[in-house]
Amino acid sequence: MGIRTVLRLICTVLVMLGLLSPAVSASAADRTDLSRAVADSTMAAHPAAKIGLNYPDGLVLLGIYRLYQRTHDQRYLDYLKAWGTAKVSTDGDTGVAYDSLDSMFIGNVFLVLAKETGDHRYTLAAQRIHDRLKSYPRTSDGAFIHNTGLSGQLWADGAFMVTPFLANYAVATGDSSASAEAVKQLNLYFGHLRHPDGMLYHAYDEKHAQPWSDADGHSPEVWCRAVGWFGAATVEVLDTLPKTAPDRDKLVDITAFLADGYRTWQDPATGRWFQLPVKPKLAGNWTETSSSSLYTYTLSRAIQQGYLGAEYQPVVDRGYAGVRDRVSIADDGSTKITEVGVGTNVGDAAFYLARPRATNDFHGIGAFLYLGEQLAGGV
Repeated sequence: MGIRTVLRLICTVLVMLGLLSPAVSASAADRTDLSRAVADSTMAAHPAAKIGLNYPDGLVLLGIYRLYQRTHDQRYLDYLKAWGTAKVSTDGDTGVAYDSLDSMFIGNVFLVLAKETGDHRYTLAAQRIHDRLKSYPRTSDGAFIHNTGLSGQLWADGAFMVTPFLANYAVATGDSSASAEAVKQLNLYFGHLRHPDGMLYHAYDEKHAQPWSDADGHSPEVWCRAVGWFGAATVEVLDTLPKTAPDRDKLVDITAFLADGYRTWQDPATGRWFQLPVKPKLAGNWTETSSSSLYTYTLSRAIQQGYLGAEYQPVVDRGYAGVRDRVSIADDGSTKITEVGVGTNVGDAAFYLARPRATNDFHGIGAFLYLGEQLAGGV
C-alpha cells in the first residue's frame, strides 16, 4: 500500500471521528485531492452571492457540482443553491438579455439546480435561454453567430457556450430537437473552422468583412483555449447521445481529429500546450494552463467513453503532470493556478502572445475542476 493511500485512509478515519474537517483533510494533510482543495479555496475567496452569470462563473460552478457528485459533500451543492437564490428570480429572470453565446452557458447551471432542488425558477431560467435561441441570429447555413453584434462570425469558443446546454436541455426535457440542434451546430462550426494542422481556427467570418479575415473567412491563428472549448463541447454532447443518434459518428470523427492535433502539438518538455499551439517555436510563445486542462480533460473523457483508444493515455498522463505543475497549495489551504490566459478576442499572433497571464482566473479554476473530476479528483 502506497504512502498516499495510507495518508488518505488515516485522514478519512479522522474526518469520520470528527477530529479533522474535510477541508483540512483535502488541503493540508492529504494534499492529493486537488479538486477539493481548489474548490474549497475558491469558495472561501468568492462567496456564492458574489459569483456572476458569465461563462467562467458557470464553469467554476459546474466544476464544483462535479465535485459534489463525487464526494456528496453537501457544502458544494449548498454553494450552488446560495448562488441560484441570489441570481435567479422566482419567474426565472436573471436580468440577462442573452444576446451572446457566452451568456448562455450559465443555462447548464440552471438545469443542474432545477434537477437538484425542484425549484421551478431554474426550469424557467433555462427555458428562457432555449426560447431565445429560436430567434437568435445565424449564419446563412444555420450556425449561431458568436454574439448579436458580430454578424456572420463564428468563434470556436461559442460551440462550448451553447451546445452542451442544448444537449443537457434535451436530456432534462425530452426535447429531441434541442439535441439535434447541438449536433448540427458542432458539425457546422467544425466545417468552417477546421485547420489543416489538426486544430481549429479561432474564428470564421462569413462576410469576409473583418480585418483579420483571409480569403476563406478564417482568422489568422489557432488559439489554444478556443480549441479546448470545442473539444470539451464535443465529448459532452456525445455523452448525451444514444448510439443510434443521427450524425453521432461525425462527432466521434471530430473528437479523433482534435485528439490527433492535441497529440501532435503537445509540448514534450512540459506536457502542456502553447498559447498559439501550432507555432511552438514562435518567439514569446508560452504554455497556457486552462487549455492544457481542457485538452487533457477531452482526451481522458474520450478514452473512458470509447471514442478514442488507449494509445492516447500517455498524452493524458503528460498533460495532467504539466497542469499539476501549475497548481500549488499554501499552508493555509489556499490554492493557486498560474499562467492562465485571460478572456481573449480574435487577433493576430502578437495580440495573443501579449495577453495577460493571470493566477486563479476562473477560466483556469473551472477547467482544472473539470479535469480533476474526470480523473477522480486528480489523485
